[in-house]
Amino acid sequence: MIWLAWRQFRVQAYVVGALLGALAIALLLTGPHLVHLYDTIVVTCSAHNDCGPVQVSFLHEDRVLKQVSLLLELVPALLGIFWGAPLIARELESGTYRLAWTQSVTRARWITTKLCVVGLASMIVAGVLSLMVTWWSSPFDRLQDDPFGFFGQRDIVPIGYAAFAFALGAVLGVLIRRTVPAMAATLVGFVLVRFAFTVWIRERFASPLHASTAFQAPFSTSFGAGPIRNSGTWIISSNTINASGEVIGQNGGIGPNGEINFRQLPGGASEFVGVGRCPNKIPAPPAGSRNDSSPSLAVQHAVQRCINSFHLRSLITYQPTSRYWMFQWYELTSFIVLALLLAGFGWWWIRRRVA
Repeated sequence: MIWLAWRQFRVQAYVVGALLGALAIALLLTGPHLVHLYDTIVVTCSAHNDCGPVQVSFLHEDRVLKQVSLLLELVPALLGIFWGAPLIARELESGTYRLAWTQSVTRARWITTKLCVVGLASMIVAGVLSLMVTWWSSPFDRLQDDPFGFFGQRDIVPIGYAAFAFALGAVLGVLIRRTVPAMAATLVGFVLVRFAFTVWIRERFASPLHASTAFQAPFSTSFGAGPIRNSGTWIISSNTINASGEVIGQNGGIGPNGEINFRQLPGGASEFVGVGRCPNKIPAPPAGSRNDSSPSLAVQHAVQRCINSFHLRSLITYQPTSRYWMFQWYELTSFIVLALLLAGFGWWWIRRRVA
């Protein structure tokens, strides 16, 4: 039965294997060059006082191959659609399953072999692709220092996504018994579950931490939440509160969009927009949003003095970088368990309900 399952699947396996091989060659040819640039230019940029331009230039290296990370968003879904959904639905739709069941092969052995052979191949493909992408992207990831921003495209969780997508496709194929509708349902189901984990479930794997710091000017190196803002942590929420504890801003600024603006009033006075009138004058031109060019030291000190007069604070809810691997294992385990539950349900359905 294993031999038969492999013969039915081998063409798809050869095609995907060839594509992975071609991608591996491209990454192996360009990866060492990226590591060399990072070690010789980016790491030493502070000594030359040109980190800004150097980092921007480095992040634009190999822009085409950088898109390979998106494969880890697409490949698990594609495996579920093209390997999982047709696996059993095609046989139920065409009626060829009856031939297998009239031989010495039992229903349980038939579905178990199919799920194990192709399911294991799906996990291997996702694991190998993730290994290659994680290695090749490591210089960019170290520079951007945002591990949670690429959480679903790195390390071990794509293996769980592939296992779940494959099992979901196979079970939907068993239930729907039509290949094309099962493929469409697999895509919808996989996207919904991934969305639920990304938006709601992942951040609840562990109770988030909270920090409260004095609100800083947008040009301050500690703007928003001190070292938390720049340490690769996952900022879940960022609220600005006034002296009475009322929330007056989000996203590290004032108002729902996080704006930080000052404007000149008649008579030379200044206003912190959305907060109140500054007790001191701010030299013209006033500081604008966080995207403005860096103002003079006199303006910076005047703006910070105005901000301090309102006793504003930033309240940050976050997950620290130290929990990254714990979350990787939690999410991998969650998707593997979901895949096993789906596979078990499909196994039971074939044995008891399919005539």
